[in-house]
Amino acid sequence: MIRFESVTKRYPDGTTAVDDLSLEVGEGELVTLVGPSGCGKTTTMMMVNRLIDPTRGSIHVEGADISGVDPVKLRRRIGYVIQQTGLFPHRTVLDNTATVPLLTGWKKAKARERAADLLDMVGLDPGVYGSRYPEQLSGGQRQRVGVARALAADPPVLLMDEPFGAVDPVVRDRLQKEFLRLQATMHKTVLLVTHDIEEAIRLGDRIAVYGEGRIEQYDTPASVLGAPASPYVAEFVGTDRALKQLSVTAIDRDDLERPPFARLDEPAGDAAARMRKDGARWAVVLDGDGELHGWVGMDEMADAHGTVADQARRMEAWVPVSGTLKQAFSEMLKHDAGWIAVLEGRRFLGVLTPTKLHEALRRTIDSGERGVPRERAEVDSVPTE
Repeated sequence: MIRFESVTKRYPDGTTAVDDLSLEVGEGELVTLVGPSGCGKTTTMMMVNRLIDPTRGSIHVEGADISGVDPVKLRRRIGYVIQQTGLFPHRTVLDNTATVPLLTGWKKAKARERAADLLDMVGLDPGVYGSRYPEQLSGGQRQRVGVARALAADPPVLLMDEPFGAVDPVVRDRLQKEFLRLQATMHKTVLLVTHDIEEAIRLGDRIAVYGEGRIEQYDTPASVLGAPASPYVAEFVGTDRALKQLSVTAIDRDDLERPPFARLDEPAGDAAARMRKDGARWAVVLDGDGELHGWVGMDEMADAHGTVADQARRMEAWVPVSGTLKQAFSEMLKHDAGWIAVLEGRRFLGVLTPTKLHEALRRTIDSGERGVPRERAEVDSVPTE
């Protein structure tokens, strides 16, 4: 979708912002450009919509060399989101969002309808916020409008320059989650500039780590963390890169353990007898469809009457199977839990223990260091006794 071929940007004073860059971004891929200030990542992005032209080399978007495309027409086909949003202060939120469709010839009614749909998509009720002006919004709300406006003409390519950098950490986390949700639906081709390695890891399908005008490594987040291509990359991602890998390591069903369980409608005495026989101190509580309803402890069950449902406690520590090891670890710490339930919808799949979580992380690190698929990486089990 986007291809850089030996692109260099050199300014008249001799400063080289980008040096002989070759890079390909696939259709529907979200690539983060990360590096320190002045490394050339924003220049790279701005050359895609010809806000800056390269000194030499070529850039192709959707197969066409953009040097032969009218810059104005090109920019109307590419969404652009910047840190300060760039909203027009004299226009309402709805009219700000409808800007590009109107410029490209859409009827006003159709453009405003599209704008309202997008505001709703980014979590801003158009009936509430559409008639407001940018100054009446919070920073996070303005950033959402900026994203909606960039998507209004349904561009195939989206450029984002530090889009979540001007808001507080709580709002930034919420906006990142919201954008990942939207991207999972829209599958836009995205170049996102950031100086924050955590953000790059969380959002990117692939990461381009910049040095001085050059890309030091271009790979998946797991590979950048697990096998840095140079001492520079290793230093940039940080000495805690093993911990960062928790956020890019998916929960694997093969790492789950099946603990003792009791049925919701089972007589409490029967469940207690079975738990006693198995030496179990606790059991998860499931219904007839295998859905999780909580857990019970042996101490409560020993002299209980009625059914297991009467003794079941709410299960607080759980994560979806689509989550990451970081989510699982965070929930363990939050609830001071020795294990965490893993669900598919409400269906119980098993539990993840600290031992299994540790082994899963070590397997991911080993696969990156050895360059082998994760399922072929081998680790010794951690002794539990």
